[in-house]
Amino acid sequence: MAKSNIFVGLEIGTHKICVVVGDAKADGSIKILGVGQAPSRGVRKGEIVDFETAQTCLQDALVRAEDRSDVMVRKVWLAITGPHLESVNNRGVLRIPDDQSEITEDDIEEVKEQASNVAIPPDNIFLHRIIRHYWVDGQEKVQNPVGMLGRKLEADYHIVHGIRNRVQNTIRCLREFPLEVEDVVFGPIAAAQVVLNREARTQGALLMDIGGGTTDFVLYEDGAIAASGSIGVGGDHITNDLSVVLKIPHSRAERLKVEHGSVLPAAGGSEDYIRLEGDATFDGVNVDREVLNGVIAARMEEVFNLVKKRILASGSSLDRVAAGIFLCGGTSLLRGLDQLAEDVFGVPVRRSSFTPMTGLTSNFESPQYATPIGLIRYAQRVESERPARTLFRRMKDAMDSVLSGTRLLS
Repeated sequence: MAKSNIFVGLEIGTHKICVVVGDAKADGSIKILGVGQAPSRGVRKGEIVDFETAQTCLQDALVRAEDRSDVMVRKVWLAITGPHLESVNNRGVLRIPDDQSEITEDDIEEVKEQASNVAIPPDNIFLHRIIRHYWVDGQEKVQNPVGMLGRKLEADYHIVHGIRNRVQNTIRCLREFPLEVEDVVFGPIAAAQVVLNREARTQGALLMDIGGGTTDFVLYEDGAIAASGSIGVGGDHITNDLSVVLKIPHSRAERLKVEHGSVLPAAGGSEDYIRLEGDATFDGVNVDREVLNGVIAARMEEVFNLVKKRILASGSSLDRVAAGIFLCGGTSLLRGLDQLAEDVFGVPVRRSSFTPMTGLTSNFESPQYATPIGLIRYAQRVESERPARTLFRRMKDAMDSVLSGTRLLS
């Protein structure tokens, strides 16, 4: 029987707070034991701005997850987002001592520290230091240098960092329950665990997680992360645009976007106008479908161009994205969004499909649940690597270092 571990993924989004309890098995499958979610308040662009309000919403989501999974939640893997997060690629170089016969785990740690020797703002901390490729005496793309003979070890790392206080504030909010945070994970890196398979990463793939307040992305080349980032624009901006342009209440604009919105040109005939009925505070109006879709398309085209600009500025290229673009997040459900993405990036958009899952999957195999479910897979992979990485710090120590004001290592 396959060994299993129960993990809990938590995403505090701009529109919803989602808690997923999953049983991650050694054969790669995930059994969803329970999902709890609640409308998100007190959160802006994926960051908590009102502790008490956000805690109330989180409590609702936790209770529902515990009731449905019959699991008492005490530890969580937390997804984090926000435009304060930045990334950079850097190479570490280490000369192996002449009296040393082979490369050791200590050498891996040292070259990792060398690669992390990059200038980041004084108020920032490291969230991720993810290996991209190793070189041993010029030999490219070595998978595991430990035990190899060599005089020169090089390593390329993808480094994600963000503002310390913003990370700490979210963790402190959770500790009031109390919840122990096993690790914090940049949202799209978590989502990629279930949306992108090994072949897609090797061929080259761009994943974009389009939420209510942010659009997060991660780009893979040759099986490794080449670029990642967060844009502070999402589905809420579309709603605001519609409210201003159409002169309708925000709640009506949100519902109009979800039920009738598209980035494609309006259809002709009797569908040219959409009737919004009035109520005690709203007189009602006929909405021109062409105007509606034009507003949505303009904002989403801006978002895609911002992501494209960030990718090109990182030194990466879209020419190697052979597997295509994968969209997730609630706003990715907008009609015609895949076609617009293809037009902007010049790369085909592929339908997202999760890796094998069982349990309560019928309602949750949706792009908007990619991040919290991806946290389960991420947790499983980290735990499976720990026995072979005895010299690495445990994640709990890393979380404690955040709260004490030191840098977070991962």
